[in-house]
Amino acid sequence: MIKKIKQALGIAEPNPREGVTLVINAEKLERRVALVENGSLEEYDVEREGEDNIVGGIFKGTVKNIEQGLKAMFVDIGMEKNAFLHFWDAIPAALDGGLEEIEREGRPRKKQKKITSKDIPRIYPIGSEIMIQVSKGPIGNKGPRVTTNISLAGRYLVLMPFSEQFGISRKVDDPKERQRLRRIMQKLQVPEGMGIIMRTVAQGQRARHFVRDLAMLLEQWNEVETKRDSKKAPICTFREPGLIERTARDFLTDEVDQVICDDLETTEFMRDVAGKISRRAKRRIHHFPSRRSIFNKIGIQKQIDEAFHRQVWLPCGGYLVIDETEALIAVDVNTGRNKGSRDVEKMILQTNMEAAEEVARQLRLRNIGGLVVVDFIDMRHRRDQMAVYRAMKERLKRDKAKTQVMQISAVGLMEMTRQRLKESLRDTMNEPCPYCQGRGRVKTTMTMSVEIQRRLHTVIQRNVEQLGDLIVMVNPDVLNRFKKEDSQLLMELERTHNGRLIFRTDANLHRERFTVIDAESEKTVFQS
Repeated sequence: MIKKIKQALGIAEPNPREGVTLVINAEKLERRVALVENGSLEEYDVEREGEDNIVGGIFKGTVKNIEQGLKAMFVDIGMEKNAFLHFWDAIPAALDGGLEEIEREGRPRKKQKKITSKDIPRIYPIGSEIMIQVSKGPIGNKGPRVTTNISLAGRYLVLMPFSEQFGISRKVDDPKERQRLRRIMQKLQVPEGMGIIMRTVAQGQRARHFVRDLAMLLEQWNEVETKRDSKKAPICTFREPGLIERTARDFLTDEVDQVICDDLETTEFMRDVAGKISRRAKRRIHHFPSRRSIFNKIGIQKQIDEAFHRQVWLPCGGYLVIDETEALIAVDVNTGRNKGSRDVEKMILQTNMEAAEEVARQLRLRNIGGLVVVDFIDMRHRRDQMAVYRAMKERLKRDKAKTQVMQISAVGLMEMTRQRLKESLRDTMNEPCPYCQGRGRVKTTMTMSVEIQRRLHTVIQRNVEQLGDLIVMVNPDVLNRFKKEDSQLLMELERTHNGRLIFRTDANLHRERFTVIDAESEKTVFQS
């Protein structure tokens, strides 16, 4: 009790291994934010100097072309690749299923003509200007995905400038609190033609916080309109704030016990941002100076490093194997060292339950999405399958990305989708291997020996009279193979040729590359 009182007053000594802690590491080239619950890493995000994060940004663009077959248009927003706007994303959207729609007293909603996808090419012909918001950043060779359903997120409210809908997050489950928020919403002075949504963090807050939040959002939108009207398209009229400010806005809730940061300037900036939201929140932000990296000091760097590993161990001794591919994310669940229980069904259920929780956690940490297929260990009873399904659903509730989960199929597979807003952690931090071109494999020395012998045989047969000695440049590993296992075969090949076969090595030569040179003229006969 005393500890909680000290935390509320902001005088408690921060202990990142207890409770819910936001850990911020701020360096010149990189800023990192981790959400830690009792020492376990639950959320992780990285922002690097010079990176251009356009998700949430609002642009005035120009429609460049319309693809009726794709039911989509491409919009020039001033970037390298045109933005992709599906016809469905250009239709005024209904409120998300996670929101309860609220009817405003004294303001009956105007009946608007229903717009369908067939109307979009007429409304936005080629060459017309259009206001859009980036809903999904560029991934791989695909451009950003955009929508005309624009929204501005505040601390407690979300402003929708082109929609008159009002809603409250269904995660606010207390009926009395929902009724109180409805009354507050009815009194807010929202301009004609606009709508608002109350976020989950709105519960328990006083009316003045919503008035202040709404005023800030309306001021933001006025700035957007001013920029929009000042220049021709393409132009960016709004960008989401940086990682530190977004963290203060979206993560600094009552559930967070403390925020610790290793940089004094960043700590003061966080306190200034938090002070506009809540004095209590400001008191929970602490400067945590350390000679070592703060992530190493509190023991979460190892958990971050594991997010790059293909294999992830479970507490029971089982493990996951996670593979990211172009089409989908494949997760395989294995019993591993968990084989000591006499009750096999109980052991399998325990492994699958732990796997369900860890898969949900790894999806968030790695920021991977799209189609995800989890191959659980086969369970005989339907009740066990449903227990694992419910565990996965429950764990995914804390994921800010939208997810959809199917029940485990007859062959033990669980299919699910996770909203992918930007590149995964792997793609952000790594690049394809220049040696294997991202395949993760190279040809064996035996394969290369066979290919080189086959090519030499062809070269010799085609140029029996013209060629004499041949120089063959190969990788050192391949040459070792020739000297040992395949020396007899090369001698037999040389007998069919008028000259000698001279093998030389080049340490800089890729294992899968080789060159055949005419020794007399020094001309290249073949190069792979």
